[in-house]
Amino acid sequence: MIRTAQAADLPAIAALHTRARATYYQGHIPEQAYLGDAELQRTREGWSRAISRDAAEGGVLCAEQDGELTGVAAYRTQDGETTLTQLHVDPVHWRHGTGAALHAACVELWRRAGIDRVRLEVYEHNLRARAFYATRGWLADPSAPHAGTHVTLWLQVGDVPDPSGG
Repeated sequence: MIRTAQAADLPAIAALHTRARATYYQGHIPEQAYLGDAELQRTREGWSRAISRDAAEGGVLCAEQDGELTGVAAYRTQDGETTLTQLHVDPVHWRHGTGAALHAACVELWRRAGIDRVRLEVYEHNLRARAFYATRGWLADPSAPHAGTHVTLWLQVGDVPDPSGG
């Protein structure tokens, strides 16, 4: 089930985010950068802000199975540009359709809001995520330089097939 995140979800979202990031950052950046106390606090604060945003500024969606949070996605619209800021699936739930369901729910929300184009930055060494986004129509922006260790991708929302056939 995909649903809108609530403030009560914050501890579970922050923990899931941390577990997911550890899988792709491990061996690439110092552990303190994704598991240190300051980073864990920053993560919690960031998710708290995202959950409390006005719907016109973005949203946070949770994937849930049998009462357990299995994935989370967040997007933000600012200055006329929409960004998929986060999409994480708990590693124990990889390859079970959770990420695909979250992505489809985001695309549907963007369609209903009249959003035509969305950007994201993906960690360059996260090949699993890069392949996931490529199969869903996200394309690298050849004119955008790397944002540090991240690659910028764009999605034309109208190019994504509508599963409802509409």
